[in-house]
Amino acid sequence: MQPIFIPNLLQLPERTEEFELEEFIEGLETLTPVRGSLSVTHQSTYLDVRSQAETIATLVCHRCLAHYNHRLQVDTQELIWLEAPKPDHPSADENQGDELLETLPPNGHFDPQEWLYEQLSLALPFQQVCSDDCPGIAVETPQESADVDSRWASLASLKEQLSQRED
Repeated sequence: MQPIFIPNLLQLPERTEEFELEEFIEGLETLTPVRGSLSVTHQSTYLDVRSQAETIATLVCHRCLAHYNHRLQVDTQELIWLEAPKPDHPSADENQGDELLETLPPNGHFDPQEWLYEQLSLALPFQQVCSDDCPGIAVETPQESADVDSRWASLASLKEQLSQRED
């Protein structure tokens, strides 16, 4: 998918560019290509971007550190406002409203692959756990003092001498 020059959308039927997805997305580590559809519609003052897509990603469990496969699915829509940058316009950091807005210049480009990458990244689970009953990492504890690391032998010997004196 190549970036779309936004004014070119106005020349298309229904001002819409549609993509059938069957490709790997750069930067997104997946086992299967991203499959689905994506459409970008020019609505005069904003772009209406919609996508239904899925893929399978290999993740690392945060509890046991094992690799497992996870199905990523998105069914999303976003409105991206077309607004020319104004020198006296406050930046997004200075915006007084609570609403977050994405804007693009009306004569700029929209990158559908980057947008899809962002949507799939947001769909990744925050807590990556291979299963609900994942036990975590198995920790082995020494059973006998014979299992103690030989570097600690002097300390173990001193501890034993001190405990004999107290008796």
